[in-house]
Amino acid sequence: MWEAMEMGNEDFLWAGIAFMGGIGGDQQAPCGAVSSAAIFLGLQNRCPSTHKQKAKQGRNVARRDAGEYIRSFREKFGRIACGDLVGMDFSEPEEYRKFLESGLWKNTCEKYVGFTIEKLYELDERNREEQKS
Repeated sequence: MWEAMEMGNEDFLWAGIAFMGGIGGDQQAPCGAVSSAAIFLGLQNRCPSTHKQKAKQGRNVARRDAGEYIRSFREKFGRIACGDLVGMDFSEPEEYRKFLESGLWKNTCEKYVGFTIEKLYELDERNREEQKS
C-alpha cells in the first residue's frame, strides 16, 4: 500500500515488517495485515500537529476507518488474532517451517493481505468522495 498510495519512503514498508506472524511471531497478537492496516491508516491521514483542526480531523478519520476495517475483517474471517486465523503455533520453529513449506500461507495470509488491500482502497475512495462534497 505504501507504494500504491505513493508514500514513496521504504521506511513505511519496513514499519510493519515485525507484524509478520502476529507481532514478532506472537500469535496472540493481531494478524500482521490488521496491524499494518492500522499503521497505514494513521500514516495516510497524517499532517503536521501544528495544524490543530486538520490533525484532529485526520485522527478522527484514521480511527473511524480503522474501526470499519476491523469490523469488516472480523465479519469476513471471524477473528483478527494471527494464531486463530492460521491454526498453527509459530512459537515452535518446526511449526513455522511446516507452515511455510506447506504453502498454507497462500490460503490464509495471502487472503488476509488481499482483503486488506481491497478494503484500504475502498476506504480511500470513500474519503476522496467525502472530500469532494
